[in-house]
Amino acid sequence: MATPNQPKKILLAEDVRAISLRMSHALEQHGYVVRVAGDGEECLEQIEEFKPDMLVLDLIMPKMNGLEVLRHVRAQQATQNLPVIVCTAKDYSTELKHIQQTGPVDVLIKPFDPELLLEKLRQHFHEAPTAKGVTHRDHIPAAAEQYAPVLDTKRPHVKLWGTRGSIPVCGARYAQHGGNTTCFEYNTGKERILFDAGSGLRDAGQSFLAGGPCHIHLFITHTHWDHIQGFPFFTPIYIPGFEITVYGERGFGKNIESLLCGQMDRDYFPIQREDLRAKINFVFLDDAPVKIGEVTVTREFTQHPGATVGFKVTHDGWSVALIPDNEFLQGYTGSPALLTRDSNLVVPYDPMVKFLDGVDLLIHEAQYLPTDYPKRIGWGHSNLATACALTKLVNAKKWIVVHHDPDHDDAALHAKLNLTRQILREIGYPIHVVHAYDGMAEYR
Repeated sequence: MATPNQPKKILLAEDVRAISLRMSHALEQHGYVVRVAGDGEECLEQIEEFKPDMLVLDLIMPKMNGLEVLRHVRAQQATQNLPVIVCTAKDYSTELKHIQQTGPVDVLIKPFDPELLLEKLRQHFHEAPTAKGVTHRDHIPAAAEQYAPVLDTKRPHVKLWGTRGSIPVCGARYAQHGGNTTCFEYNTGKERILFDAGSGLRDAGQSFLAGGPCHIHLFITHTHWDHIQGFPFFTPIYIPGFEITVYGERGFGKNIESLLCGQMDRDYFPIQREDLRAKINFVFLDDAPVKIGEVTVTREFTQHPGATVGFKVTHDGWSVALIPDNEFLQGYTGSPALLTRDSNLVVPYDPMVKFLDGVDLLIHEAQYLPTDYPKRIGWGHSNLATACALTKLVNAKKWIVVHHDPDHDDAALHAKLNLTRQILREIGYPIHVVHAYDGMAEYR
C-alpha cells in the first residue's frame, strides 16, 4: 500500500476497453497510479502483485464476475479491508443487495462521468469518511423531452388484409395467420390502393370509414371466388361520397362489372347493384401503366387458369410485386438448384422474370409443398421449391409468402417456413422470407 506521500494506486477491473481507457486517463491526470485488469482472474492476480489502495470493480466480467471477485477479496485476510468501488449498469435491487452483503463498498451505476469517480476517491483518501452506498444515475442531466417514437402510418406501406387461397378458414388452428382470402393494400398516406377482393376486403373497407369518403382504386388479379367474394361486403360501396375505380382484364368470360356485381343477384344476396350508393367505375387494363398520384401500377400475365395477372407497384424508389396466383415452371418437380435464367424450362417464363427483376418486396404464393405438387399440376399454383427458385432468378430483396392453402394450419405453416428457409440456403439465396398473416403491414 502507498505511504501518505506516495501516489495512490488504483486497480481498474473493467473488460470494456473504451471505458477503462477513459477512466484510467482521468485518474492518471489527477496523479493516481493506475493498472487495468480485463477479467476477474487477472484482477485477483493484479491485487496480489500490484497491491492497490483502491479497487474499482466492474460487476460483469469474463472468466470470473465481479461479485465472485469481491467475495474472494473479502475472504482473504490480506485484502478483507481493501476499499472497493463497484461499477455496474445493473441497478436491480437483488444485485445491489448481494453486493452490499459483501461488506462496505461504494457502488456507481453506469453510465457515469469519470469526475464522479474522482470525487469518490477524493472523499476516501483526502476528506472525512462519508457514508457508503449506491450512487444512482441522478447526476445525469435529464433530457429536455422524452423520446417516445410513434409509428408513422403515413409512410408508404403494404397492408395484407387476406392471405388465404381457395376458401376462407377459421378456428383456433388458424389464429396466428388468419383465414381471410386474398386482399392487399398499398397505402401512400394519400392514396389507398387495393388489390383483389377476397374476404379480407371486408376488413379493408371498415378501415376506410374513419377517414370519410375518398377515391379507392381496386385492382383485380382474376375473378375466381377467393379473389372477389368480399366485394358485396365492402362497406364503401354503400356510402355516398365514396368513389371506387375497379381495374380488371378483358379476357374474362363476362365483363368485370357483371362478375363482381353478379354475386349480388337476388338469388344470392339481399342487396342489388342498384342499391349501391358509391360511384363505381369499371376500367379495363391494357399495356399502359396506371398512374395514381405518384404511384405507378403495371401488370404481367401469370400462369393460372383464365385471364390472370400479377401487379407491380413502383413508388418513391420502392418496388412491390403482388403475385398471389402463379404456377411458375408448371409441371417441374426437380431440384430448384438446377435452374438458371437461360434454362430451357425458364425461358418461356421470361416476361414474368423480367417483370419481377430486382423487385424490393416480392409478395408471391407458394401454396403447395414439393411432395404435394405432383397431384396438383395444372391447378395454377407454385410449389414451394419453384417459388424459391423464382426469388433467386429475379434477385428479389425480400419475400412474403401468401395464398396459404386452407389445409395448412399455423403449425403446418411454421414447419413450411422452416423448410422454405432451408431450400433457400441450399440454392445459395438465403433471402429474408416471412409468411403473411391477416393484418400484416410492411413499411418502406
